[in-house]
Amino acid sequence: MQLKFFPLSPLILAIGLTGCQLTDNNNDSAQLESNENASLEACSEIHNTEEAISDCEIARDGVIDVVHPNDDVLEEGAELTDTPDLHTQAVVTNVWERASANFALPIPDEKRISSQRKWYLKHPEYMARVVKRAKPFLYYIVEEIEKRDMPMELVLLPIVESAFDPFAYSHGRAAGMWQFIPGTGKRFGMPQNWWYDGRRDVVASTKGALDYLTYLNDMFDGDWLHALAAYNSGEGRVQRAIKANKRAGKPTDFWNLNLPKETRAYVPKLLALADILKNKDEYAYSWPEVENVAVIEVVDIGSQVDLAFAADLAGMSLKELHALNPGFNRWATSPDGPHRLVLPLGKAAAFSQALAKIDQKERLNWVRHTVTSGDSLSKIAKQYHTTVKVLKRINELDSSMIRVGQAIMVPVALQELDSYTLSQEQRLASLQSGSGSKQKVRHTVKSGDTLWDIARKYKISTKQLAKWNGMAPGDMLHPGKTLVIWQEGTPQNGVTKKLTYTVRNGDSLSRIASKFNVKVSDIGKWNSLNTKRYLQPGQKLKLYVDVTRSSASG
Repeated sequence: MQLKFFPLSPLILAIGLTGCQLTDNNNDSAQLESNENASLEACSEIHNTEEAISDCEIARDGVIDVVHPNDDVLEEGAELTDTPDLHTQAVVTNVWERASANFALPIPDEKRISSQRKWYLKHPEYMARVVKRAKPFLYYIVEEIEKRDMPMELVLLPIVESAFDPFAYSHGRAAGMWQFIPGTGKRFGMPQNWWYDGRRDVVASTKGALDYLTYLNDMFDGDWLHALAAYNSGEGRVQRAIKANKRAGKPTDFWNLNLPKETRAYVPKLLALADILKNKDEYAYSWPEVENVAVIEVVDIGSQVDLAFAADLAGMSLKELHALNPGFNRWATSPDGPHRLVLPLGKAAAFSQALAKIDQKERLNWVRHTVTSGDSLSKIAKQYHTTVKVLKRINELDSSMIRVGQAIMVPVALQELDSYTLSQEQRLASLQSGSGSKQKVRHTVKSGDTLWDIARKYKISTKQLAKWNGMAPGDMLHPGKTLVIWQEGTPQNGVTKKLTYTVRNGDSLSRIASKFNVKVSDIGKWNSLNTKRYLQPGQKLKLYVDVTRSSASG
């Protein structure tokens, strides 16, 4: 195979849970019980004292678990200080005050609300962390709710759902800040594909959430508590609960419905938050302020663009850009759209002007791949971290047939793949990068395998197995998929061989280390490498691999 790199233009070179919408089936009770146990397990991993773990149990009180903010994303938000002066004349300076001034849902004297309120009042540090993550998106969400004249309490829903984490992924396959399951996400305008997951896109998911809540409110004749309960547990379940109460001559308000434990706590949690925010002075509660000004802008980009290139053009780090645009799974935006980026307000205009001067083909880096024997479009796509669909469109191919010697133009990442730290691949790699003294094992899924079968084989929980592999316990497995498992102890009867590995385009040290079950530091030591420098295609690396552990050594 021959590769020819096409350099970028001089200009380019000069310029970077709780799961909502539960499904209706007979396994819900068992699933909820499993979720509760998993929640307590998660709390035990996060908290250092028995008292803190007990707080989580009290907070549930029949109750959905507390969603803990993810510090890895929390600490790396974009700098959002370049706001034009014309926005500083707002009468209300705190967007939380702007929101709470319009709260209208009644707060009844209910034990379920009291339990949740007690927990939040006892843990102001939790809210400080949540608000820090909410800061870039809060003003935007308040504006969208106001445009629709919907209850302003809905701005608190992402706290209940995900602790305002757009990368959240729950036990029930719900994803994003607003926690949509796949089917409901697609139903309300959030496509999910290799390049993009609209459920994590703050713009798309906020629109989808408000559309869905409007639909539910209409369905339940303007009863917002019924609508919120249905958002969590599904409209069918709430409808059945209402019908059952009618037949029994019982009240049909939310507080009297027979709903799942999670849903019975879901609405009280939102109302407890609303009560605390509305009356924070009476409760002597320190709810962190967020300036009542726009800090982000949605920019039309018109085509696919490498996120590293866009970050450089915007004058911000790649991680900052990706944190504002969490819907993009890979190293670039989706070729099928949406063709937009969320940027800090002070950087948007200059970015748009600079981007408009750059031809669409120059917004990506390209290589020419010469087809060799054994190549296929799917193999080439996998090698360069793109899709067959993209290769066919770029090269104007009517079918997947290719011939030896044919030149295929391929878009490739501008930087090393491990530079895109918030991409789906790198977030999973980070999750699988190490587990203390445990030994990494790879399991290749066979036909008929289930997570439960595999977990039982390795004597681990399905929840832990799913977590290690960026999955939910209910996700389908496909034959050939490789799962990472961490086990105690060291491998027995290992066989170490010296291998010579030829670096390919798109390779990085972390990717090679993961492939051969070795450490990046060891590769550096074996080859006298500076591990912070990029690898070059064709470069030879010396590896010492335990062939009994490595799935790639054969």
